[in-house]
Amino acid sequence: MPNLDARLDSFFPYVLSVFRVVLGLLFTLRGTVKLFDWPIPFALDAPIGSFPFWWAGVIELVAGLLILLGFVTRFAAFIASGQMAVAYFMQHQPKSMWPVENGGELPIVFCFGFLLLVFAGGGAWALDSMRSRR
Repeated sequence: MPNLDARLDSFFPYVLSVFRVVLGLLFTLRGTVKLFDWPIPFALDAPIGSFPFWWAGVIELVAGLLILLGFVTRFAAFIASGQMAVAYFMQHQPKSMWPVENGGELPIVFCFGFLLLVFAGGGAWALDSMRSRR
């Protein structure tokens, strides 16, 4: 059904925007949990300036908001993808070789989701798209 592919392709920029918003919201919430104990308390104490948890929270909050809004999406997604790769190799990989065993599935999914946004952009409903139309 070649016609189906063409029809689905026409929705790509909009579905990409929804994907970006959901990924950005979830990443922002990771940051608010680490920095503000909101919406749930963070199990690890992350005092201001502590490495790596407090700084990870700052990156997650700022990059998550930028990605959520679709503002400088590619740059913010690049930073977020790198942060998730570092998080995986610092916190999860030393525990075990396999992500299913070391609890690293979520950082890997975030890392590659953000990597997709680096190359695909923010989609039709991003502030980046509105700026480029002007």
